[in-house]
Order: sequence, then C-alpha cells, then structure tokens
Amino acid sequence: MNLLRPVLLLSLAATASLFAQAAPPTSSAPSADPRIRGAQVFTETGCLQCHTIRQHGGTKGPDLSGVGRRLNEAQIRTQIHDGGKQMPSFADILEKSETDDLVAYLRSCRDKKAK
Repeated sequence: MNLLRPVLLLSLAATASLFAQAAPPTSSAPSADPRIRGAQVFTETGCLQCHTIRQHGGTKGPDLSGVGRRLNEAQIRTQIHDGGKQMPSFADILEKSETDDLVAYLRSCRDKKAK
C-alpha cells in the first residue's frame, strides 16, 4: 500500500501538469456586442467583395469607412433591405437579427475614408 501511494500521487501530478499546459477553451458563444456580430455578418455575407472599410475589401461598391457618419440607421437599413443600382437586396438573405447587427456595425464605422 505504501508503494501505491507515491505512484498515485505521481500520476495525479502528471495529469495535472498536462491540463495546466493545455490551451484554455475558446468560447464559441456569440458576442454580446451587436457591432462585433455585425462585423462578422459583414465578412461572412461577402460585403467585403464589393465594399471597402478602412482600406480592406473590394472597390466595386462605395467605401463604407465613414458610413456611420454619413447615413442614419434608417438609411443604412433601407439600403441593406432594398439594395441599390448595383447592390442586390439582402431582404431575403439576412435574418432581422443579422440586419440589426449589421446596421449597428455600420453605424459604428464613423472614421473618414483612409488616405
């Protein structure tokens, strides 16, 4: 019995050491901040294919770096819902919550166009 105790303690210490070295678990829970979720929608929906924000993205559509300064919430929401000359409507693509998050993100884009 006396020999078993050190072996048990050694194996317990080794196991604890392995857990201490492991990377902390990453949270897959969605962010509570609608601007962060909106940035994810912006990226995942492909908005960057046409639009630029802070010198990243496409050039087919307008630069949205300062859109939050130029347009109010209703104007941004209408543009997303109805589309425009070359922009398709996203009314049937985005859920209401995704549109809300995207509007929050775009409203937070208040920087002037980067030079």
